[in-house]
Amino acid sequence: MMLESGKSMPSVDAWLREVKADVSAADCGMYLTHNGVVRATPKAEVRGVETDGVAPGHKVGGMAFGFDAEKVQAAIEATHAMPGIGYVRVWLASGELTVGDDIMLVLIGGDIRPHVVDALQALVGTIKNECVSEVEREA
Repeated sequence: MMLESGKSMPSVDAWLREVKADVSAADCGMYLTHNGVVRATPKAEVRGVETDGVAPGHKVGGMAFGFDAEKVQAAIEATHAMPGIGYVRVWLASGELTVGDDIMLVLIGGDIRPHVVDALQALVGTIKNECVSEVEREA
């Protein structure tokens, strides 16, 4: 269970090699990854919710992205405690990002598909809704 951060996203292939060498691998029958990236369509338009960001019909040029490391670590630990979950790893960017830049990489390993899918959904949702700050900038 770990949180990493940096300017460039780690290699998914390297993460998978490392997790398959981890002691948890014997109990994991599935791994899922999530790679979030900055998109040009505003959150308000895609999600149909009001935001302080770019208005629907306009384009995003970038965003300021930050996170609360303690909250993310707590979310990682809660996810690891879910049924069947053996491995959780998260990388988050920070600072000014542009369209196409990587925002996050999440890797979850577990025993069966329903457990891993549920854990990925829960963790990414918690990170996006409770742990990060995303301020869109108009193009």
